[in-house]
Amino acid sequence: MSDERLFYNIKNTSGLAKSLAEQVSREIGKNVVSGLYQPSSLIEDEGSLATKYNVSRSVIRDAAKILVGKGLIEVRRGIGTTVLPRSRWSLLDDDILAWHLSAPLNKHLIKQLLEIRLTIEPTAVKWAVERGTAKEIDEIKTSYKKMEEHIDSVDNYVTADALFHKSILKASHNEFLFAFEGVIYSSLLLSIRATNRDPKSNKKSIPFHTKILQSIIDKDSLNAEKNMRIHLEDTERRLKGLFKNKKEIIFE
Repeated sequence: MSDERLFYNIKNTSGLAKSLAEQVSREIGKNVVSGLYQPSSLIEDEGSLATKYNVSRSVIRDAAKILVGKGLIEVRRGIGTTVLPRSRWSLLDDDILAWHLSAPLNKHLIKQLLEIRLTIEPTAVKWAVERGTAKEIDEIKTSYKKMEEHIDSVDNYVTADALFHKSILKASHNEFLFAFEGVIYSSLLLSIRATNRDPKSNKKSIPFHTKILQSIIDKDSLNAEKNMRIHLEDTERRLKGLFKNKKEIIFE
């Protein structure tokens, strides 16, 4: 299963294109996110895109509206369709996060996603211990058990791993933190791509999750916060080591 499809499955959204306009916007959007279309560059004109994707001009116009709404492009009469700088993109948009998963590995992006996780997840697990209901704590336990069950499967393991972290965000009872779930999923999937989808990485990850879960069960919010930070810092350290010998695209 592709990382993009896996992202939508974990997020529990249909995601992958439905209408023709959405399908075309996905293809163009992926080309923008991957860097095929560089910021400030012009995309092909409406007629050329209609021919390229074998659709009508009205479909191209509708696709452009979708991408304009995500901050990826700007359409100006007499000039054409221009790719906007990344600073204008809606970077937390589910589709944009998912489209990054089809692009070449980007060290800068992975670093930033991990920085966000390090900022929000230690606090989220602390609040989960302090605020989570018995049912929500059970959901965290269930996700952990699924991680153990699927330790030799990349896709099933990362799904369980994502649900473990999602359950913690949910138990924190902060709607704004929960809105960052897509960041966690894309970060996890990009990390797995960087490690060449090796199931051995699952076995290295489990002990960190065990300590986080035990802290939650013990109702030790400070220890849970510390263990989450240790887990994410270990992930960051391992990825830095992997990238020493990898070439990647870095957007300025």
